[in-house]
Amino acid sequence: MSGRMGSGIRGVLRIGGSLDDQFYDDLLEHLITADCGVALSERLVESLRHRVRDEHIREASAALDALRRELLEHLCVRDRALRIGSIPSVVLVVGVNGSGKTTTIGKLAHRLLQAGRTPIVAAADTYRAAAIDQMRIWADRAGAQLVAHQPGGDPGAVVFDALQAAMARRADIVLVDTAGRLHTKTNLMAELQKVRRVAERIIPEAPHETLLVVDATTGMNALSQARAFHEAVPLTGLALTKLDGSARGGTVIAVEDELGIPVKLAGLGEGIDDLNEFDPEAYLDALFGIDPGDEPAT
Repeated sequence: MSGRMGSGIRGVLRIGGSLDDQFYDDLLEHLITADCGVALSERLVESLRHRVRDEHIREASAALDALRRELLEHLCVRDRALRIGSIPSVVLVVGVNGSGKTTTIGKLAHRLLQAGRTPIVAAADTYRAAAIDQMRIWADRAGAQLVAHQPGGDPGAVVFDALQAAMARRADIVLVDTAGRLHTKTNLMAELQKVRRVAERIIPEAPHETLLVVDATTGMNALSQARAFHEAVPLTGLALTKLDGSARGGTVIAVEDELGIPVKLAGLGEGIDDLNEFDPEAYLDALFGIDPGDEPAT
């Protein structure tokens, strides 16, 4: 992972080593540029000022180490494990068009199969024939079973059939692909709620996970998406795509700070193996420009 926030903090250090107002102004600018959001960035800088004073920190590099530690403390308190226990567990995957839902589901199915699970993929994005075809390709690549209807069919019926198939075949996880929708379209959000209710009628605890797939390069728009989807179908986690090339990775901190929704998965490439559990330390190392071999202060 790499991003503008990391290079920006290195820029803060190049400007000068003193902990003066210019240092804090520059740091605030870089945090905002990295899409941490204005309010959160201001709060982080103000908190750092207090920590510098209370801990008698004298160097800018040490101050940045303190900021990294504070962020790590916040990120590490969240439970990032997928909640998949009962049989079958239902994972509802939502997001806007082009966010990477289909590829994320394919990669997740592969991860689950590698872990000895038996996922079924429900191709509930019935609005585009291409979406069903793409989901079939990814399911085949992963080696997962697929339940699909004809294009234009009822997404709720697809979910119903997938859950019935999972119980009959003793599959332990159903991954539900949903139609990409703009988070500003009320009618489409209402339909998403209907899909959720279908799953809940068959399995009262479902969905066990509702994951929002977000393109990390969208910056603060990701926060707007998360707000809207969380209001429609309460989210349990985020899956970030394109995090490896994002210049705006501070969105992770902004979303978790405002909504309390943990990032659980991170897409770091195009291959089927390129979906990892979100690692707060690796994420912060990338944002702060710390090489894997370095030993940051903890």
